[in-house]
Amino acid sequence: MARVLKRLAVAMGIACVAIGIYHVVLGIGSVPGEGTADTEAGITVDSRERFYNAIFFGYGVAWLWAARQTPVPGSVVWWLAGFMFLGGIGRVLSMVVYGAPHWFQVPLTVIELVVPPVFFWLSRPGDAMPSGPAAPAAARRAP
Repeated sequence: MARVLKRLAVAMGIACVAIGIYHVVLGIGSVPGEGTADTEAGITVDSRERFYNAIFFGYGVAWLWAARQTPVPGSVVWWLAGFMFLGGIGRVLSMVVYGAPHWFQVPLTVIELVVPPVFFWLSRPGDAMPSGPAAPAAARRAP
């Protein structure tokens, strides 16, 4: 199961990094049905899209960092998967309040609600943090 967890974490990291870069580069043009940045609202959406996706890029980097550790730190996996699950809950909340979004957002919502439990199942929050030069400073300190 450790190998499966590592491979899925790498896949998640690569996907999130690629998605983040795509949205930072294209801005509002990367959002289906959003329109163009030729109005104040469009410019605001473009700015928000680029900002949040720079953070999503960092989220992908965090997945890649976790995947490179031996063992993959379960606590980090739980936090990262939990954030994705929370994003899926946010999408559901939006659907309840405002209705169905662009069709492409629906499968993304399913992914965000189904994939995190797989990560929860594959890892344990108490799994040891890695040690060595790649570990956070607190993990390298002697007890």
